[in-house]
Parts: sequence; structure tokens; C-alpha cells
Amino acid sequence: MKSGEDDSGLENEEEPIVVVPIEESIDLHGFRPREILDVVDAYLDAALERGFVEVRLIHGRGKGVQRARVREWLKADPRVKRVEEAPPQRGGWGATLAWLVPARVTSHERDPET
Repeated sequence: MKSGEDDSGLENEEEPIVVVPIEESIDLHGFRPREILDVVDAYLDAALERGFVEVRLIHGRGKGVQRARVREWLKADPRVKRVEEAPPQRGGWGATLAWLVPARVTSHERDPET
């Protein structure tokens, strides 16, 4: 068996690492659907580190599948205090705005017993 092949005879291709600049919005079009929630999770961490209080996630209009997944996930995330559809000038129903809970309090500050 050649290097880079598994026993099925197909070559294993490593996923390229994508570096995304952290800005106040992220366009999710370039990611595979199965990657979206992991990307959003990492993006929120980075956005909070940079002190952003509002972010825009561009998921596109389409059939609304990604919009629903992203919004449902954001609403359940404790780092997010509010989620709304973006106004028309900022993407309308093709984008979601999320307001973040400021990351000022560390877990140690919340629970002095630890």
C-alpha cells in the first residue's frame, strides 16, 4: 500500500487549515455545512477575546437550513445574550446579529472557592 492511501485504495487528503481573520462579521459561505457550528464556536471565542459585543454571522438566504441551525445554536450558547435577524442594510434574513456577554468575569472570579 502506498503512503497516503488507506486499504480502500483511496488517497487520504488532509483537510487544509483555514485561517479566518477575526472581524465584527464572519461569512460562513466558504465552510462545509458540517463545519459551520465548530467555526461559529471558535469565532465567538475569538470575538470575545477581542472585546466585540455585537457580531454578524452571514449564512445566506437559501432554504434557511443554515440560518435555523446557526440561530438555534446561538440562542443556546451562554456567551450570547441576544439574537436577531440583521436589518436589510446588513444582510436581512441572510445574516444574523448576535450580542455577546462581555468576557470580563473569569470562572475563578465567579467562584472564589476554586
